[in-house]
Amino acid sequence: MAKVEIKKPIVEEIASHLDGAASAVLVDYRGLTVEQDTILRKKMREAGIVYKVYKNTMINFAIKGTEFETLAPHLEGPTAIAISKDDATAAARILSDVAKTAPDLEIKAGVVEGTYYDAKGMAVIASIPSREVLISKLLGSLQSPIANFARVIKQIAEKNEEANA
Repeated sequence: MAKVEIKKPIVEEIASHLDGAASAVLVDYRGLTVEQDTILRKKMREAGIVYKVYKNTMINFAIKGTEFETLAPHLEGPTAIAISKDDATAAARILSDVAKTAPDLEIKAGVVEGTYYDAKGMAVIASIPSREVLISKLLGSLQSPIANFARVIKQIAEKNEEANA
């Protein structure tokens, strides 16, 4: 069996993961302990993120001609890729969170919703809360004035009842 026949399914697997993905983040995982790696993989799995280690050449072939092609210069040394289909910031958030307890984990770069970010840019992306958290904060801030208004109206109604009694 030729080498190309062995490599083609791997490239196709990466390409299928990237198809329709909201984000892809490259990380250098050197120096992670087995325990740290297990925690990272568990968090990724729970968030529905594909996190795998592939050969750089395989990733390079898979990203050619896609919005993720800007990641090619970062394909040096040990590289893992985290791909998220739904929550664009989830992979960066989880990687950043795990990196707090595993300083050897280093985010190289990423593409989030079609935009390339270097390591510093990914740190900013990681600080963005999830969509659900943002929506709940928005609803909370909208609900607060309405609740206050309702209390004021109720107090006015109670005062009017006392005055009429």
